[in-house]
Amino acid sequence: MKRTYLPADFKVTTWDSLKPYFDELLSRNISSSKELYTWYLNRSEFESAISEDLGWRYIKMTCDTTNEEIKNNFNFFVSELQPAMAPYSNQLDTKALEDPFLKDLKDTEGFDIVIKLLEKDKALYREENIELNSEIEQTAHEFGTISAAMTIVVDDKEITMQQAADYLLQTDRDKRAVVWKAIQDRRYQEKTTLDNLYTTLIGLRNTVSKNAGFENFRDYMFVAMGRFDYSPEDCFSFHEAIKGEVVPILNSLSQERKKALKLDALKPWDLSVNYFGDTPLKPFKDADDLTEKTIQCFSKLDAYTAECIATMKKMGHLDLMSRKGKAPGGYNYPLDESGVPFIFMNATQSLRDLVTMVHEGGHALHSFLTADLELNVFKHPTSEVAELASMSMELMSMEHWDIFFENEKDLARAKREHLESVLQTLPWVATIDLFQHKIYEKPDHTLAERETMWKESFYPFSGTTTDWSGLEKYRENAWQKQLHLFEVPFYYIEYGMAQLGAIAVWRNYKKDPQKGYALYKNALAQGYKKSIPEVYKAAGIKFDFSKEYIKELMDFVKSELSNLNL
Repeated sequence: MKRTYLPADFKVTTWDSLKPYFDELLSRNISSSKELYTWYLNRSEFESAISEDLGWRYIKMTCDTTNEEIKNNFNFFVSELQPAMAPYSNQLDTKALEDPFLKDLKDTEGFDIVIKLLEKDKALYREENIELNSEIEQTAHEFGTISAAMTIVVDDKEITMQQAADYLLQTDRDKRAVVWKAIQDRRYQEKTTLDNLYTTLIGLRNTVSKNAGFENFRDYMFVAMGRFDYSPEDCFSFHEAIKGEVVPILNSLSQERKKALKLDALKPWDLSVNYFGDTPLKPFKDADDLTEKTIQCFSKLDAYTAECIATMKKMGHLDLMSRKGKAPGGYNYPLDESGVPFIFMNATQSLRDLVTMVHEGGHALHSFLTADLELNVFKHPTSEVAELASMSMELMSMEHWDIFFENEKDLARAKREHLESVLQTLPWVATIDLFQHKIYEKPDHTLAERETMWKESFYPFSGTTTDWSGLEKYRENAWQKQLHLFEVPFYYIEYGMAQLGAIAVWRNYKKDPQKGYALYKNALAQGYKKSIPEVYKAAGIKFDFSKEYIKELMDFVKSELSNLNL
């Protein structure tokens, strides 16, 4: 993005580097709707520069959690700059909402959403929450530091938890059991620490919601996340539909797994290994191989999508392989000013890593498609749309995974394993979401009550086939591995809603690849200028999580599974 308001050499350093621009925007006289629109453009440019600066501080910190200077740079932004900016941002929101020319922009595409977001931010703003939100953000990142430090020793070699997960794909059952227990024991060592961390975060978040006049943090977050298109009751309907339509399919698949593996009891360490005793799939050798194969795979979808990844490679915006000291997980970080995002992940050569790469590649495509939208706010659609981009890419790219698997049997295996994981995602999403509703509806709960809440959330969705006898303490502690609970509360059900949408997008692509992909790209290019249902409609699908619709989509997935020759 070329700057028209900020100087070319502008950099975020101290509060003094930012304050003059806040002051100018606040004091500027606006005498027409055209001038108001220009004001919005200028504010957006300023916010994009700030957002990109924060982005790089976060990226560098996650790439190396051991570097204190990098960590301090991030914390400086969160603890010093964000609290200083918050009152000014609120004043800018007030200035915009009170401007008499705002009504003239209501019919400008996307401005109905801009106004909704302004009203939402204004309604939520409380001065007493500024420092609290800063404290929450810093406290939440302790989860990443704790997780990044977790390693286990296997075959006299220290490995990360991401690398350890690959051992669960091995055909040696005794080895799988040993490694699985080692992973759980290592996590269990942090049980008290993570319990206390979560308790602290719940308390802080509850205070924020009370300060803002909400009955609980769940209700606060539904407003804060701009959930204009659905309610908590809709989430509960989603849970019930998943329980009724997806869990029975997974029970059936688990029985197939148990029979194929010739087991008396299906244990947690048996859930990832291939049915037929084959060795784990290795779709790529290293970061370069993963990158090149992804570019080739995406070129089968269209040339533009492949060019996006090639551009990121050229600019050094990829950090793909797992190593000690990296934060866990994976992400695509949109960089609002340059328009070229950054993909971070912890690859170890597994199928899971291939899926993560194409998932984040879908997010990256979304970032590129929205990079030239006029306002910064338009580049950041809701997660229900953002995850539609990534999850649809997983399934559509799957049609071209022959780039990664030359052997037909391996290709069919990869597709089956991924489709099973898609189905497994839905109950886990429902579990984590339901757990959060329970947690924040009763924030002063005891640890014993928390355990009960987890059981009530987990058991209905966990199936009936896996034998946890003797392993109960690990099952009751399984929630502690979920980053979202600590760092991004209530951000998870979006994965479930988007997964349903992605299956529908894939179905369209299977019927007509060219038309299906064009609709998908056109929907993503809308950014946040349209509501969730409107974007889904543009993609040729429905924003619907009724039992009837979920059954229809599950029937399609079942038919695709039955077509795989194994």
